[in-house]
Amino acid sequence: MRNLDITTLRSFVAVADHGGVTRAAGFLHLTQSAVSMQLKRLEELLGLELLDRSGRTIALTASGEQLLAYARRMVALNDEVMSKLTDQAYEGEVVLGVPHDIVYPAIPRVLQRFNADFPRVRVQLVSSYSIQLKEMFRRGECDVILTTEASNGDGGETIAELPLRWIGASGGAAWRRRPLPLALGRRCLFRPQVIAALDAAGIPWELSVETENDRTIEATVSADLAVHAMLEGTEAAHLEKIDSGGALPELPAHMINLYGGDMGRGPVVEALADLVRQNFRMLRGGPLRAIAS
Repeated sequence: MRNLDITTLRSFVAVADHGGVTRAAGFLHLTQSAVSMQLKRLEELLGLELLDRSGRTIALTASGEQLLAYARRMVALNDEVMSKLTDQAYEGEVVLGVPHDIVYPAIPRVLQRFNADFPRVRVQLVSSYSIQLKEMFRRGECDVILTTEASNGDGGETIAELPLRWIGASGGAAWRRRPLPLALGRRCLFRPQVIAALDAAGIPWELSVETENDRTIEATVSADLAVHAMLEGTEAAHLEKIDSGGALPELPAHMINLYGGDMGRGPVVEALADLVRQNFRMLRGGPLRAIAS
Protein backbone atom coordinates (compact mmCIF):
# COMPACT_ATOMS: atom_id res chain seq x y z
CA MET A 1 0.00 0.00 0.00
CA ARG A 2 1.46 3.33 -1.08
CA ASN A 3 0.65 6.53 0.82
CA LEU A 4 0.59 10.09 -0.46
CA ASP A 5 2.53 12.63 1.58
CA ILE A 6 0.62 15.80 2.53
CA THR A 7 3.75 17.96 2.40
CA THR A 8 4.40 16.83 -1.16
CA LEU A 9 0.79 17.42 -2.16
CA ARG A 10 0.93 20.89 -0.61
CA SER A 11 3.94 21.72 -2.78
CA PHE A 12 2.13 20.43 -5.87
CA VAL A 13 -0.92 22.59 -5.13
CA ALA A 14 1.30 25.60 -4.44
CA VAL A 15 3.01 25.24 -7.82
CA ALA A 16 -0.39 25.23 -9.55
CA ASP A 17 -1.78 28.09 -7.49
CA HIS A 18 1.18 30.44 -7.32
CA GLY A 19 2.67 30.52 -10.77
CA GLY A 20 5.42 27.92 -10.79
CA VAL A 21 8.19 26.38 -8.72
CA THR A 22 9.98 29.63 -7.85
CA ARG A 23 6.90 31.41 -6.50
CA ALA A 24 5.67 28.25 -4.78
CA ALA A 25 9.00 27.91 -3.01
CA GLY A 26 8.73 31.47 -1.73
CA PHE A 27 5.17 30.90 -0.54
CA LEU A 28 6.11 27.67 1.25
CA HIS A 29 9.36 29.09 2.65
CA LEU A 30 11.32 26.30 0.96
CA THR A 31 14.16 26.30 -1.52
CA GLN A 32 13.35 25.87 -5.20
CA SER A 33 15.33 22.62 -5.31
CA ALA A 34 13.33 21.23 -2.36
CA VAL A 35 10.02 21.88 -4.14
CA SER A 36 11.35 20.39 -7.39
CA MET A 37 12.50 17.29 -5.51
CA GLN A 38 9.09 16.87 -3.88
CA LEU A 39 7.38 17.08 -7.28
CA LYS A 40 9.78 14.49 -8.68
CA ARG A 41 9.10 12.13 -5.75
CA LEU A 42 5.35 12.55 -6.25
CA GLU A 43 5.63 11.67 -9.94
CA GLU A 44 7.78 8.64 -9.11
CA LEU A 45 5.34 7.43 -6.45
CA LEU A 46 2.38 7.64 -8.82
CA GLY A 47 4.29 6.53 -11.90
CA LEU A 48 2.82 9.47 -13.79
CA GLU A 49 4.01 12.70 -15.35
CA LEU A 50 2.16 15.50 -13.60
CA LEU A 51 3.91 18.42 -15.28
CA ASP A 52 4.57 18.99 -18.96
CA ARG A 53 8.07 20.49 -19.16
CA SER A 54 8.44 20.33 -22.94
CA GLY A 55 7.67 23.98 -23.60
CA ARG A 56 9.01 27.28 -22.33
CA THR A 57 6.49 27.14 -19.53
CA ILE A 58 5.39 24.30 -17.30
CA ALA A 59 1.80 23.12 -17.67
CA LEU A 60 -0.21 20.49 -15.84
CA THR A 61 -0.71 17.26 -17.75
CA ALA A 62 -4.10 15.57 -17.84
CA SER A 63 -2.99 13.44 -14.88
CA GLY A 64 -1.82 16.57 -13.09
CA GLU A 65 -5.19 18.24 -13.61
CA GLN A 66 -6.93 15.18 -12.20
CA LEU A 67 -4.63 14.98 -9.17
CA LEU A 68 -4.98 18.69 -8.41
CA ALA A 69 -8.63 18.35 -7.39
CA TYR A 70 -7.82 15.47 -5.03
CA ALA A 71 -4.73 17.22 -3.68
CA ARG A 72 -6.69 20.35 -2.79
CA ARG A 73 -9.22 18.31 -0.82
CA MET A 74 -6.57 16.27 0.99
CA VAL A 75 -4.54 19.34 1.98
CA ALA A 76 -7.69 21.18 3.11
CA LEU A 77 -8.84 18.18 5.15
CA ASN A 78 -5.41 17.87 6.75
CA ASP A 79 -5.44 21.55 7.71
CA GLU A 80 -8.97 21.28 9.08
CA VAL A 81 -8.05 18.31 11.29
CA MET A 82 -4.95 20.05 12.60
CA SER A 83 -6.81 23.28 13.35
CA LYS A 84 -9.72 21.55 15.08
CA LEU A 85 -7.71 19.14 17.20
CA THR A 86 -4.74 21.23 18.24
CA ASP A 87 -4.74 24.05 20.73
CA GLN A 88 -4.72 27.49 19.16
CA ALA A 89 -3.17 30.41 21.00
CA TYR A 90 -5.01 33.17 19.17
CA GLU A 91 -8.66 34.09 18.90
CA GLY A 92 -10.69 37.21 18.27
CA GLU A 93 -11.38 39.36 15.21
CA VAL A 94 -9.33 41.29 12.67
CA VAL A 95 -10.81 43.74 10.17
CA LEU A 96 -9.45 43.74 6.60
CA GLY A 97 -10.49 46.50 4.19
CA VAL A 98 -10.16 45.95 0.42
CA PRO A 99 -11.42 47.99 -2.56
CA HIS A 100 -14.23 46.30 -4.47
CA ASP A 101 -12.28 45.84 -7.68
CA ILE A 102 -9.27 43.98 -6.26
CA VAL A 103 -11.02 41.48 -3.99
CA TYR A 104 -10.61 38.80 -6.68
CA PRO A 105 -8.61 36.72 -7.23
CA ALA A 106 -6.18 37.20 -4.34
CA ILE A 107 -8.34 37.83 -1.26
CA PRO A 108 -10.19 34.45 -1.24
CA ARG A 109 -6.79 32.70 -1.15
CA VAL A 110 -5.69 35.00 1.70
CA LEU A 111 -8.81 34.24 3.73
CA GLN A 112 -8.56 30.51 3.14
CA ARG A 113 -4.93 30.27 4.24
CA PHE A 114 -5.42 32.62 7.21
CA ASN A 115 -8.38 30.56 8.43
CA ALA A 116 -6.23 27.42 8.29
CA ASP A 117 -3.49 29.12 10.32
CA PHE A 118 -5.77 30.96 12.78
CA PRO A 119 -9.12 29.09 12.87
CA ARG A 120 -10.29 30.93 16.00
CA VAL A 121 -9.68 34.38 14.54
CA ARG A 122 -12.57 35.84 12.54
CA VAL A 123 -11.70 38.05 9.59
CA GLN A 124 -14.27 40.75 8.91
CA LEU A 125 -13.86 41.75 5.27
CA VAL A 126 -14.89 45.33 4.50
CA SER A 127 -15.14 46.25 0.82
CA SER A 128 -15.32 49.92 -0.13
CA TYR A 129 -13.53 52.69 -2.00
CA SER A 130 -9.89 53.48 -1.24
CA ILE A 131 -10.70 56.95 0.07
CA GLN A 132 -13.26 55.60 2.52
CA LEU A 133 -11.00 52.74 3.60
CA LYS A 134 -8.18 55.16 4.42
CA GLU A 135 -10.56 57.20 6.55
CA MET A 136 -11.74 54.06 8.36
CA PHE A 137 -8.12 53.06 8.97
CA ARG A 138 -7.34 56.50 10.33
CA ARG A 139 -10.24 56.16 12.78
CA GLY A 140 -9.03 52.72 13.89
CA GLU A 141 -12.00 50.87 12.36
CA CYS A 142 -9.77 48.61 10.20
CA ASP A 143 -6.64 46.72 11.21
CA VAL A 144 -5.27 46.26 7.69
CA ILE A 145 -6.39 47.90 4.46
CA LEU A 146 -5.45 47.83 0.79
CA THR A 147 -5.83 50.81 -1.53
CA THR A 148 -5.40 51.45 -5.23
CA GLU A 149 -3.52 54.72 -5.73
CA ALA A 150 -1.46 56.49 -8.38
CA SER A 151 1.47 56.73 -5.95
CA ASN A 152 2.70 55.36 -2.65
CA GLY A 153 0.44 56.93 -0.05
CA ASP A 154 1.81 58.42 3.15
CA GLY A 155 2.37 55.58 5.60
CA GLY A 156 1.57 52.90 3.05
CA GLU A 157 3.65 50.07 1.62
CA THR A 158 3.44 49.40 -2.11
CA ILE A 159 3.06 45.64 -2.58
CA ALA A 160 2.21 45.60 -6.30
CA GLU A 161 2.17 47.92 -9.28
CA LEU A 162 -0.27 46.90 -11.99
CA PRO A 163 -1.15 48.48 -15.34
CA LEU A 164 -4.65 49.81 -15.83
CA ARG A 165 -6.35 48.03 -18.76
CA TRP A 166 -9.41 48.62 -20.88
CA ILE A 167 -11.98 45.90 -20.13
CA GLY A 168 -14.98 44.84 -22.20
CA ALA A 169 -17.35 41.99 -22.91
CA SER A 170 -15.86 38.81 -24.32
CA GLY A 171 -15.74 39.34 -28.08
CA GLY A 172 -17.44 42.71 -27.61
CA ALA A 173 -17.41 45.73 -29.87
CA ALA A 174 -18.47 48.57 -27.56
CA TRP A 175 -14.90 49.91 -27.65
CA ARG A 176 -15.30 50.70 -31.37
CA ARG A 177 -18.22 53.08 -30.84
CA ARG A 178 -17.89 56.86 -30.77
CA PRO A 179 -18.51 58.52 -28.50
CA LEU A 180 -16.94 55.76 -26.43
CA PRO A 181 -19.48 54.46 -23.88
CA LEU A 182 -17.97 54.29 -20.39
CA ALA A 183 -19.14 52.52 -17.23
CA LEU A 184 -17.41 54.14 -14.24
CA GLY A 185 -17.98 54.44 -10.53
CA ARG A 186 -18.71 57.91 -9.17
CA ARG A 187 -15.86 57.68 -6.65
CA CYS A 188 -13.53 55.45 -8.66
CA LEU A 189 -9.92 56.62 -8.38
CA PHE A 190 -9.27 55.49 -11.95
CA ARG A 191 -11.94 57.78 -13.37
CA PRO A 192 -9.84 61.00 -13.72
CA GLN A 193 -6.99 59.13 -15.44
CA VAL A 194 -9.35 57.36 -17.85
CA ILE A 195 -11.09 60.58 -18.87
CA ALA A 196 -7.79 62.49 -19.13
CA ALA A 197 -6.32 59.79 -21.40
CA LEU A 198 -9.32 59.90 -23.71
CA ASP A 199 -9.34 63.69 -23.84
CA ALA A 200 -5.61 63.77 -24.60
CA ALA A 201 -6.15 61.29 -27.45
CA GLY A 202 -9.06 63.31 -28.82
CA ILE A 203 -11.51 60.44 -28.40
CA PRO A 204 -15.09 61.52 -27.65
CA TRP A 205 -16.73 59.67 -24.77
CA GLU A 206 -19.96 59.50 -22.81
CA LEU A 207 -20.90 58.04 -19.42
CA SER A 208 -23.32 55.23 -20.14
CA VAL A 209 -23.29 54.18 -16.49
CA GLU A 210 -22.33 56.27 -13.47
CA THR A 211 -22.95 54.35 -10.28
CA GLU A 212 -21.54 53.26 -6.93
CA ASN A 213 -22.54 49.66 -7.55
CA ASP A 214 -19.82 47.47 -9.07
CA ARG A 215 -22.36 44.82 -10.07
CA THR A 216 -24.19 47.39 -12.20
CA ILE A 217 -20.94 48.23 -13.98
CA GLU A 218 -20.12 44.55 -14.48
CA ALA A 219 -23.57 43.80 -15.92
CA THR A 220 -23.39 46.75 -18.33
CA VAL A 221 -19.93 45.82 -19.57
CA SER A 222 -20.90 42.12 -19.85
CA ALA A 223 -23.81 43.15 -22.09
CA ASP A 224 -21.33 44.98 -24.37
CA LEU A 225 -23.03 48.31 -23.66
CA ALA A 226 -19.92 50.05 -22.34
CA VAL A 227 -16.23 49.60 -21.50
CA HIS A 228 -14.52 49.85 -18.15
CA ALA A 229 -10.96 50.13 -16.80
CA MET A 230 -9.49 47.71 -14.25
CA LEU A 231 -6.11 46.71 -12.94
CA GLU A 232 -4.62 43.88 -14.95
CA GLY A 233 -5.48 40.47 -13.57
CA THR A 234 -8.48 41.60 -11.51
CA GLU A 235 -11.17 41.38 -14.20
CA ALA A 236 -13.93 38.77 -13.93
CA ALA A 237 -13.55 35.58 -15.95
CA HIS A 238 -16.42 36.51 -18.30
CA LEU A 239 -14.80 39.84 -19.21
CA GLU A 240 -11.63 40.37 -21.20
CA LYS A 241 -8.88 42.87 -21.83
CA ILE A 242 -9.56 44.89 -24.97
CA ASP A 243 -6.99 44.59 -27.73
CA SER A 244 -7.80 47.79 -29.60
CA GLY A 245 -4.68 47.85 -31.75
CA GLY A 246 -3.94 51.39 -30.59
CA ALA A 247 -7.47 52.69 -31.06
CA LEU A 248 -7.72 53.34 -27.31
CA PRO A 249 -4.99 55.17 -25.37
CA GLU A 250 -2.63 53.50 -22.94
CA LEU A 251 -3.61 53.94 -19.31
CA PRO A 252 -1.21 54.56 -16.40
CA ALA A 253 -0.14 51.96 -13.87
CA HIS A 254 -1.51 52.11 -10.35
CA MET A 255 -0.10 50.92 -7.08
CA ILE A 256 -1.71 48.57 -4.60
CA ASN A 257 -0.73 49.92 -1.19
CA LEU A 258 -0.91 48.15 2.15
CA TYR A 259 -1.61 50.01 5.38
CA GLY A 260 -1.30 48.42 8.81
CA GLY A 261 1.26 45.81 7.89
CA ASP A 262 4.12 47.35 9.84
CA MET A 263 5.82 45.43 12.64
CA GLY A 264 4.60 45.71 16.21
CA ARG A 265 0.88 45.21 15.55
CA GLY A 266 0.80 41.66 16.87
CA PRO A 267 1.40 38.24 15.29
CA VAL A 268 -2.16 37.85 13.97
CA VAL A 269 -2.25 41.15 12.09
CA GLU A 270 1.32 40.66 10.88
CA ALA A 271 0.48 37.17 9.58
CA LEU A 272 -2.56 38.51 7.73
CA ALA A 273 -0.51 41.33 6.20
CA ASP A 274 2.17 38.87 5.11
CA LEU A 275 -0.39 36.67 3.33
CA VAL A 276 -1.77 39.74 1.56
CA ARG A 277 1.75 40.68 0.41
CA GLN A 278 2.49 37.21 -0.92
CA ASN A 279 -0.73 36.85 -2.89
CA PHE A 280 -0.74 40.31 -4.46
CA ARG A 281 2.91 40.09 -5.47
CA MET A 282 1.97 36.95 -7.40
CA LEU A 283 -1.07 38.52 -9.01
CA ARG A 284 0.66 38.83 -12.37
CA GLY A 285 1.97 35.26 -12.32
CA GLY A 286 -0.21 34.25 -15.27
CA PRO A 287 -2.84 31.55 -15.81
CA LEU A 288 -2.85 28.61 -13.44
CA ARG A 289 -2.70 26.11 -16.27
CA ALA A 290 0.33 27.63 -18.01
CA ILE A 291 2.74 28.31 -15.22
CA ALA A 292 6.30 29.54 -15.31
CA SER A 293 9.00 27.38 -13.77
